[in-house]
Amino acid sequence: MTRKNIVITGASSGLGKGMAIEFAKMGRNLGLCARRVERLAELKAELLAINPNIEVFIRPLDVNDHPQVFEVIKGFAEDMGSLDRVIVNAGMGKGASVGTGYFHANKQTAITNFVSALAQCEASMEIFRAQNAGHLVTISSVSAVRGARRAMTVYAATKAALTSMTEGIRIDVLGSPIKVTTIHPGFIQSEINEKVKTVPFIVDTETGCKAMVKAIEKEVASSFVPTWPWALFRYIARIAPLRLLAKMS
Repeated sequence: MTRKNIVITGASSGLGKGMAIEFAKMGRNLGLCARRVERLAELKAELLAINPNIEVFIRPLDVNDHPQVFEVIKGFAEDMGSLDRVIVNAGMGKGASVGTGYFHANKQTAITNFVSALAQCEASMEIFRAQNAGHLVTISSVSAVRGARRAMTVYAATKAALTSMTEGIRIDVLGSPIKVTTIHPGFIQSEINEKVKTVPFIVDTETGCKAMVKAIEKEVASSFVPTWPWALFRYIARIAPLRLLAKMS
């Protein structure tokens, strides 16, 4: 089926913005939210220039304001009449090695990437359960497969938790009209990794987002994108020795 009304959190830049552009080309109506409303306004104009036949709604949202998460997602449902798909995309990558004095940064990443993702899932699933229809999509990461060091330690842990939680939601509605998908992007250029000097197998934002949207449209349970090399990486990473993991993170 065609998911006409789509909400994307963290849509002001990076993968959220890139996915919005791809969905606009496909003629989908969009509800976009993020903290930076001025960027959302610019993106709305860009999307309507791409496809003037769609509707684009924007709302400010700090996903760490959990009551606001429920208000915004319900607001989009009212704007569009119903929600066909919600993409839980907002996240961050702050952090440092555990025990080096950066608990505040690690805590912020843990809350944003997991607790706030839970809030977004809760708000979305309330609507989907009431409709008895919908497609929940969470944006995890290839780093969810194994642990990582330094700044990636907590980030990888939150993505592993998100993947597990999403699978639990999928099991909970198995056999119902509600579909649940986890996307595990590999290294795709975005604001979250722009300061990283060496990134293996990285692809540009457009290429990465096209691969993500293609997987989302298939409504598979889980997908690692782009397919090369990340579909293979997930199997290698699961058996890799810790010394190799240290080199990869």
